[in-house]
Amino acid sequence: MTVVPYQKEGVPASAGLSTGDCEKAAWAYEPGDVPGEPRRRWRGAGAIDASLAVALGTRLPLSLYELPGISFLQDVAYQFVADNRGKLPGDEPYCKQHPDECQ
Repeated sequence: MTVVPYQKEGVPASAGLSTGDCEKAAWAYEPGDVPGEPRRRWRGAGAIDASLAVALGTRLPLSLYELPGISFLQDVAYQFVADNRGKLPGDEPYCKQHPDECQ
């Protein structure tokens, strides 16, 4: 897995996404055979589960996400955190750290 900031030049397009898509939620994707055309993509809570699956070396987080009702609950929790992320403690934004690499 490679983690990249969406503000870095060309990153959204490499996943077939717009900057607006990336501003709204986290994304994870499985690269396809053609650049900019991912095999599969996950948004929000699904992207977090896909990242956990890779980090843990098991498909379990994605399998749980696919269960009826679980994705809804995770998506609601994800949206709450996303809506309030400016109020939460965290790292300095990427573009503030690397202004020369941002769009």
